[in-house]
Amino acid sequence: MQPDLAIVIVHWNVAHLLGPCLKSVVADVEHSGLNARICVVDSASPDQSYQEVVASFSDVSLIRMADNRGYAAGCNVGIRSCDSDAVLLLNPDTELMPGTLRTLWDTLHVAPHIGMTAPLLLNGDGTVQSAGYAFPGVVNVVLDLFPVHPRLTESTLNGRVGAEDGVSPVRIDYPLGAAMLIRRSALDDTGFLDETYGMYCEEIDLSQRLARTGWTTLLAPAARVIHYGGQSTGQWPDAMHEALWFSRAAYYERFGSKRQRRMVAAIVQIGLRRLGGNESPGRRAINERIRERFNQIVEHR
Repeated sequence: MQPDLAIVIVHWNVAHLLGPCLKSVVADVEHSGLNARICVVDSASPDQSYQEVVASFSDVSLIRMADNRGYAAGCNVGIRSCDSDAVLLLNPDTELMPGTLRTLWDTLHVAPHIGMTAPLLLNGDGTVQSAGYAFPGVVNVVLDLFPVHPRLTESTLNGRVGAEDGVSPVRIDYPLGAAMLIRRSALDDTGFLDETYGMYCEEIDLSQRLARTGWTTLLAPAARVIHYGGQSTGQWPDAMHEALWFSRAAYYERFGSKRQRRMVAAIVQIGLRRLGGNESPGRRAINERIRERFNQIVEHR
């Protein structure tokens, strides 16, 4: 029987978190009443202990990739492996709270134009981590690179969306990619995640394509997921810093206006030079490559 839902978890080297994640997923699948397939896609983890973790769950399948081709590639491998009405893309450093799957599913099916729903993400202590965002612009880059009060960083000025009453769905431009339930017909309409990003911004790119083809993205704040955050990427801080900013450059190159690209590139030049004297030689070399990459987006037509 074709599953209602496929749950794809792309894993890299965090086996200690994968077990609690899968335990929460399996429990919520049983609670939801949905016919779901759970699949772990491993991106060539050096630590092989994840295999024992997956094997301890009889209802979870495993796909082992020969190499690490990035988060988007892992997601796409998982999506192509299943035939379901919707796909939940989930990070392994998450835990679903009871009722999350059913709430996301029901919200997705409120209307046929809803292409994606996302939960409220919580920190380990239960505080709100992320509700959703407006598409990034010039101000976001300024607030990332220059010291400002935390209230500004977490404000609507920086694209943050609130959870409103904490129950009713809220329209957002895009969610954090740690947990996203996507209608399969929307993916067929817009295409899967763009693998050229490698890491970061894949969810923003997908959300832009959904919006531009008439699909709506909703936050379902009654659905709640604990997200420990950065557990895989934190193992390679310099490489991930470079990947983040290269992905941002690719995003602005694709979706930014000519004026916006020029402004963003100028801000990156000034901001990264300001940081130069306080960073290691390796990080300074990375920042130089980032500056060069942002210069290229100005020439994009």
